Amino acid sequence: MRVSTSMVYNIANVSLHKTQSAMNRTNEQMATGKRVLSPADDPVAATNILKLNQQLGRLEQFDKNINIAQNNLELEEATLDAVLNIVQRMNELSVQAGNTGTMNSGNYKAMAAEVDTRIDELLNLMNTRNASGQYIFGGHQGSTQPFEQDDDNFFYRGDQGEKRIQISENVTVPVTDNGRKVFMDIPSAHPTFTTRANPANQAQPPASISVGQVVDKDAWSEIYPGDLVITFNARSAIDPAGSNFTVTERSSGKVLMANEPFTPGQEIEVGGVSFAIDGQPFPGTPAEPGSLPLNVDAPVDFSVAPATVVMTVGGVSETFVLDQPVTNEAELFAALSSTVETVAGSGADRNAARLANLGLTLEPGEGLVSARGENITVRNGSAATNDVFGFETTGAGTTSDNGVLAERGDRFSVNATPNQGILTTLSRLSDAMKNVEDNPKSKAALGDIVAQTLANLDNGLTSLTTLQGAVGARLNTLDSTRELNLETKLYSDQLLSDLQDLDYAEASTRLAMESMVFSAAQQSFVKVSQLSLFNFL
Repeated sequence: MRVSTSMVYNIANVSLHKTQSAMNRTNEQMATGKRVLSPADDPVAATNILKLNQQLGRLEQFDKNINIAQNNLELEEATLDAVLNIVQRMNELSVQAGNTGTMNSGNYKAMAAEVDTRIDELLNLMNTRNASGQYIFGGHQGSTQPFEQDDDNFFYRGDQGEKRIQISENVTVPVTDNGRKVFMDIPSAHPTFTTRANPANQAQPPASISVGQVVDKDAWSEIYPGDLVITFNARSAIDPAGSNFTVTERSSGKVLMANEPFTPGQEIEVGGVSFAIDGQPFPGTPAEPGSLPLNVDAPVDFSVAPATVVMTVGGVSETFVLDQPVTNEAELFAALSSTVETVAGSGADRNAARLANLGLTLEPGEGLVSARGENITVRNGSAATNDVFGFETTGAGTTSDNGVLAERGDRFSVNATPNQGILTTLSRLSDAMKNVEDNPKSKAALGDIVAQTLANLDNGLTSLTTLQGAVGARLNTLDSTRELNLETKLYSDQLLSDLQDLDYAEASTRLAMESMVFSAAQQSFVKVSQLSLFNFL
């Protein structure tokens, strides 16, 4: 084969480049301390190295998560300790308050002042935030203040979830608890209730309802688990006109108190419970009846040819049958309120029931009247019914426009519940001590409330210590998981080192060999490149 001069140079160039590249790679390995610089160096090892690096990255994040979880749980643990101390102090004070024979109203007012101070302290603890500014007892709603106070009522604004954080491949731990479960949903020693103002109330400033007391367990047990609704009526509902309210059972609509005159702050006792409403609740406005005057323009004998009209009130429709002669208003009234059939099978005998179903009455000079203030439509009639009603009844007919619906006044609710929150328990105790009088009957009532308070505080302590134990268990889980993650990291580091760390002795020897080969190749090329046929002529 003929070997040209250019071919000799090309072959030498390729060989020297390969040798130079090998030396450069070995130098880079020695500089980085890594054997595998790219997947091409060792595809299998490169895949395993990638997996190990990912695992180490997750372990690093898990370690950060454990630190975050530990900070949150230690804060929650410290907060629960503080809450427990306050509840235990309130338990001691309640025992002291039970000595009704030696205490007077002045003593009780001083004790109530301490209870109020402790309530404020508890409320602040229940609204504790962590280092990130998130409320630790708000469930998932970490940015929303979980507990709010309205006079002596308390409300939970968070949700019933819990934030969790992952601390290993298969382990997550809760780092928050919802305050409803911890502080509100505590089993009560007896059937009780909560009070609430309807959010749609219109009074400005808003009227408020007190937390209240169960004053007659037997009477309340007859209603429980039903709820009560207190609705304020138009001032004209009583004579002389004034603020008044009605109390009904929510489920049955049974009226327990009707049009009762209202005095702000005065105790309202109904159904075995007692509460007070402060402020000036919006009274609402009475309905203005809707009416359609009737005017018989021409007499019609409907016994010859019965006719019908459709009346609609408040979305309810009824078809009325006229089957008797009508020559004046009285006869029209008789036909529209008929309970008999003049023409057999006409159905006019049900007209009176139809009027009642629509809530309509017939008033001389006023015609059809809807006392509830709903407007009246008369339609789908005929030319004959036009004559006796005195207005258009065919097609879409005629609709009154003078009816005005009543506007409901402010509403408050008494909601039965088997649970009683710690704050509510203390609020009821404070209220009872503030209002106790120096007589046996009043002190006996206070004694009952103190007994209930002690039982409810014991239930609250059980709830708190249960959660405290759960928080401690979570902290133990963090410690054991941290140790396991550390062991996993050490093992993964060892595997990673075995796969990617460079053997410096082997690399040094290889580099020396590659340098020698490169030098020899250079010297050989110099000799070969000088050979020519002219040297032999």
